[in-house]
Amino acid sequence: MRLGGEIALVTGSTAGIGREIARTFAAEGAQVAVTGRDHARGTAVVDDIASHGGEAAFIPADLNHESACNELVDGAVARFGGLTVLVNNAVAGTAGHDAPVGDITTDSWEAIVRVNLTAVMWLCRAAIPHMLTAGHGSIVNISSRQAERASAGYAAYVASKGGLNALTRSIAVDYAKRGIRCNTISPGYVLNDRRDADMTPERRQRMEGMHLTRLGVAGDVAHAAVYFASGESEFVTGVNLPLDGGSSIARGLVLG
Repeated sequence: MRLGGEIALVTGSTAGIGREIARTFAAEGAQVAVTGRDHARGTAVVDDIASHGGEAAFIPADLNHESACNELVDGAVARFGGLTVLVNNAVAGTAGHDAPVGDITTDSWEAIVRVNLTAVMWLCRAAIPHMLTAGHGSIVNISSRQAERASAGYAAYVASKGGLNALTRSIAVDYAKRGIRCNTISPGYVLNDRRDADMTPERRQRMEGMHLTRLGVAGDVAHAAVYFASGESEFVTGVNLPLDGGSSIARGLVLG
């Protein structure tokens, strides 16, 4: 049980990468606060964790609001008696909203940055005092390789993830001597059940060509998050882990 005794809050954990992180954390012994806006999906994740002997609770939250972020942390602490791990995985939807800077609206920019960066600050600010009380803590921010290798048309998303990487370093510097570590994981293309259900063979070949190894799966990110959340990474803080099948060091077959 690599996370025995840890109390974790995982945002955006009703589906995809966040759900897998929550499941894996619970399997490794952590008590897990699952959160999102969909009650049915959140309850399903908690029930799945419980069926495998883990302990979790669903706490709904809309991370667009500062008060909701504070209440989410308070709810996790009230339910489990503390908080030692925070995984900031929730992400704002960009489809139909993001655009090049010359075309993006202020509302779209602010909506994406609000969830991807400002909400992370709110959650960290609320969580850190509880980690200080516990005497240790780990913050794991789920970023993106887009912060370093931008795709066209995603100005707000790229900027928000770049800011997230910088915020990670700042938190690491400010709290290292107080027992709190902060690290970032930047996944490459990770297969998603809903988005990729109808992936054509041609698109799959193209996406695979962007990686030196294979396409990522949610479990790849979850295993990395366990490492950062556990005492095994006690000597690691302020780093950004490119979890991308080698695509950050070479092109593969095509430029991604």
